[in-house]
Formats: sequence, C-alpha cells, structure tokens
Amino acid sequence: MTRTTPFTPSFTTLKYLSFTHSTIYAVLLGVWLVPGLHPWEFVFGLAHGLGWILMCVLCIEALRTRVIPLPLAVAVAVIGAVGPFVGSYEFVREQRRRTLTAPNTHER
Repeated sequence: MTRTTPFTPSFTTLKYLSFTHSTIYAVLLGVWLVPGLHPWEFVFGLAHGLGWILMCVLCIEALRTRVIPLPLAVAVAVIGAVGPFVGSYEFVREQRRRTLTAPNTHER
C-alpha cells in the first residue's frame, strides 16, 4: 500500500482546483475574443499554463497514492492543456461512480 504525504491532495481538493482551472480557461477564451484585452490575455494565459502544470504535478502525486484512477489523471494532465473542461467533467463522473459503488450499508 502506498503512503500519502503531506503534499498528497484529496480528491475533493483536486476537483475544486480542476473547476478553478476550467474557469480560468473560460475567462481566457473570453478575453481572447474581445479586442483590446491583450494584457488580460497574458494574465489568464499565464494562469492557465501555471495552473495546468500544477494540476499535472498534483495528479501525478494523487495517482501515485491511488487517490485518483489513471483515466482521470490522463484526462487532467494530457487533455487539460487544451481543454480543462474534460478534466472537470471526469471529476464529476468519478465522483458519481464512487457514490454508486460505495458499500451498501443497508441490511437485507
């Protein structure tokens, strides 16, 4: 069994960070479409790039400690560079899967 470290993010923390990253990317797309907002393109582009790198590092650590499964880590790390919405969607799917496959506590 792998041990978690103080730097291992929880599933919930990663999910919220993924949604934050998707929001930053949506704002980046918005300022890219509006003429004259070039300084904001730089700010949100930098935030998206650094956010993606942070998400990659955190997902590798979470994958190593089995906090998240491999398909979710791939969706965030590989597809997240150009479409972080896919990673956020995969977090929602994984949370639903975990809820549905949780042990049944009701006696029959």
